[in-house]
Amino acid sequence: MNHKKIWLIGGTSESAKIAEALSAERFSCIVTVTTHAARSLYLPSQYLTIETTLIQTSQMALFCQRERIAAIVDASHPYATAVSQGTIATATQKQIPYLRYERPSINNHLKDENAIALDSFETLIEGDRLLGQRVLLTVGYKALPWFQTWQNRATLFARLLPAVNSLEVAIRAGFSSDRIIALRPPVSAELEKALWQQWQISLVVTKASGEAGGEDIKRAIARELGIPLIVIARPKVVYPQQTSDIGEVIAFCRQYLSID
Repeated sequence: MNHKKIWLIGGTSESAKIAEALSAERFSCIVTVTTHAARSLYLPSQYLTIETTLIQTSQMALFCQRERIAAIVDASHPYATAVSQGTIATATQKQIPYLRYERPSINNHLKDENAIALDSFETLIEGDRLLGQRVLLTVGYKALPWFQTWQNRATLFARLLPAVNSLEVAIRAGFSSDRIIALRPPVSAELEKALWQQWQISLVVTKASGEAGGEDIKRAIARELGIPLIVIARPKVVYPQQTSDIGEVIAFCRQYLSID
């Protein structure tokens, strides 16, 4: 009997779809997520084991050995670069096949005059685009400390997940309670637009998170309201193998797991 498993690094809506597809193929899979909220994304299955844990790079090799990992599918968030880099290093060291599933980027075939692409938060912070603006930050709580030095030069608002840690980071970064809103995605176009109007937002900063991260909705509202939208590019990571096709993920896993 084959006891080997796929390690699916999850926590995203796409990873839940991959887990469902793997279950349909009857592939044994262990999914790791970092929050209890992310755990709820996955449908129960006899082929899935869900673990809520943050595995440090130094522990990954032992984890792979203990769980008899045959292959790794990395479907972590596009900005969770430390996780991906640690996993790639472990996969290379232990000679475990690795595949990165990257959610598709937004392809703007039409000219989007309101969207401003920047390569990093550093570029934004060091420039003057925020000066005097009423800025809505939809960048996740981890990026908020970058903006602490701008609290006296712009009016900053932050949208966060409703989690204690997120709120604590925002407050330490200088955000007062009247400039924080805690919402769990997805955020509808109607709510997105109403929030921008309620706070009289003149500039929005987001990440290139694709449709799953609501980037398409933000682009549409920015065009409608004539508000500039700064889009921070995804970090550059060199992946050994990469796809945006779940069918290719299944084909990859099929190479290394057989049905008994």
